[in-house]
Amino acid sequence: MSDTRVYILDHGEMKAKEYFLYWNATGEATIRLPAYSVLIDHADGLFLFDSGFDLCHMETLAPGLCKQTAEQTLPGQLSLLGKRPADITHVVNSHYHIDHVGGNKHCLHAKTICHACELEEARNPESFEMGGYSDISFAPGLRSGDPQLDIYTPSFETLRGDQEIARGVHLFETPGHTHGHYSLMVRLAGRRPMLFTGDAAYTTRTVERMEIASAHVDPKASIRSIERLKALAEKHDAEMFFGHDIEQFEHYRIAPAYYS
Repeated sequence: MSDTRVYILDHGEMKAKEYFLYWNATGEATIRLPAYSVLIDHADGLFLFDSGFDLCHMETLAPGLCKQTAEQTLPGQLSLLGKRPADITHVVNSHYHIDHVGGNKHCLHAKTICHACELEEARNPESFEMGGYSDISFAPGLRSGDPQLDIYTPSFETLRGDQEIARGVHLFETPGHTHGHYSLMVRLAGRRPMLFTGDAAYTTRTVERMEIASAHVDPKASIRSIERLKALAEKHDAEMFFGHDIEQFEHYRIAPAYYS
């Protein structure tokens, strides 16, 4: 843990109406949403939490709503650190929505980790979830009769419950946005723990007003997960890093800068 570094990788920006971020909100304002991943340089390996979106795929769904330069792709961001996708040992996804899995396909040598419920949901999404789960480039056979999950990675591991996947690297179950959503907490030697909420909490406003996202499968579970994140932050004196808060994101240390 004393040598652990955390890098925030910038994968570009999306746009959405206010009512998409906050269920039952009536605002028509267009809000910018950052997309980022978290790279943990740890004694046990190089862990990637989420991987941003694939611009070409996003353009097929919503032309013009996303911006991403070549430098903001996963390979481009890793190159700023002198690293390549082949250096990633573990890819951990908060969930399998399109803005969190776009770079997975580049990590050919990594162990792929997710919640067992999330893998099942991605395999058999409800009709209203098809767009969110439309990028299955990380496992092309996922929806065939016999998915070959290891087609890109040496191993594919599903988890249940809270897990410490490496010393000081914790996954906490925070369902509601999706059934198998995980949030991440990383302990570092020189600062407060970093609690990455993923899409269990889009923004600061989500937590302050208890306003869940319009995209959800279980609103009650979503509220319980926000409450859980607040309790975890208090218990561990952790700083929360929200999934799509543009105002907070503008104050992050972006790679090649890091936290340690």
